[in-house]
Amino acid sequence: MKIRVIGGGLAGPEAALTAARFGCKVDLYEMRTIVDGQPRLTPAHQTTDFGELVCSNSLKSESLNTAPWLLKQEMRHAGSSLLRIADQTAVPAGHALAVDRVEFSRQISVAIEADPNIRVFREEVTTLNNSDYDLTILATGPLTSDALSRELQKLTGSDHLAFYDSISPIVDADSIDMDRVYMAARWDKGTADYINCPMDRDEYDRFLDALLAAEPAEEKEWEKLDYFESCLPIEILARRGRDTLRFGPMKPVGLRDPRTGKTPWAVVQLRKENLRADSYNIVGFQNHLKFGEQARVLRLIPGLGVGERALKLRVQRQNIVNPVGQTRAVREKEPERDRRIGEGRVAQPPAEQVRYVRVEVELMLLHQPHHADRGHQLGDGGDPNRIVGSHPSVGGNIGKPGYLD
Repeated sequence: MKIRVIGGGLAGPEAALTAARFGCKVDLYEMRTIVDGQPRLTPAHQTTDFGELVCSNSLKSESLNTAPWLLKQEMRHAGSSLLRIADQTAVPAGHALAVDRVEFSRQISVAIEADPNIRVFREEVTTLNNSDYDLTILATGPLTSDALSRELQKLTGSDHLAFYDSISPIVDADSIDMDRVYMAARWDKGTADYINCPMDRDEYDRFLDALLAAEPAEEKEWEKLDYFESCLPIEILARRGRDTLRFGPMKPVGLRDPRTGKTPWAVVQLRKENLRADSYNIVGFQNHLKFGEQARVLRLIPGLGVGERALKLRVQRQNIVNPVGQTRAVREKEPERDRRIGEGRVAQPPAEQVRYVRVEVELMLLHQPHHADRGHQLGDGGDPNRIVGSHPSVGGNIGKPGYLD
């Protein structure tokens, strides 16, 4: 079986490695490349490596019996290549699984290049029509090119796409005033790997007022600011009420300040970006503000804004397909290609992206006559019927494959 995988983020490499393990011949397309000695990148990427994380470096909780832990355990038992690499490149993050994003990406690239069943094409795909392949898996995610976005709009209908930029702030370690912050893990679960910036009520009110008054980035021609509910910019959350952030990304519960013995009014958490611990991610602070406005607001966080190298800002473009209309639109417009469309959008955290596309690939391969007898290779224990159905996800894909044990 010959498979085309479009996209070299997270879902694409997982799909390629999974299909290659089943003996399929895979052509993996990625538009980031080197041209005349210079990298040709997207607005968010910094390298041409596969699996580069442009937003959070966290794959969420590893706390026993939580939903994110169970999802990752399923993936480990199923032999997920990317989760194995994530475990190998983990950085201290309390009870969460977070990775050194550079080493994580490098090892994914090494695995792809070492697989004899995978050919890599460093070129942009602009159409989904190609009769040379038995199956096409679309895994271009939040940074889909303009040309392929237009192709998706034709397929799903323009009303089913939403686009916007968001910014994920990164802080240099030497710009943090460690005398004003403290190390702790929520409820003392795991190791105290997070830096916590405490705020009293007055500090929180000043920060909130500045955030609400901050000037947003100009809306680009291609943007439709229909935000994904599970990944809202922080200024949108703030407009829902003065305490919304205190019950969201700035919640202080379980983070008692050991210096005072009291729980702060609000807390901003910083998580390591890499094993060198020379930079930190501001957890849950994606936003759609102008760069200057963002820096002005974030410097109101106690412990931040020291020196000239206080803030690095990264831009992440989001392309999101409205899940309510996605399945119907695909079937009405291209019924004969219904199984050819894998994942046209990524509006999920990294672990969910990888898990979804892996299950999708295994399901599609099991439906092929010459692969049906290989179901014993799936999962832990070799039961091909373990993947038996689908479930709707909250704010995610309609008809997403899942376990129904």
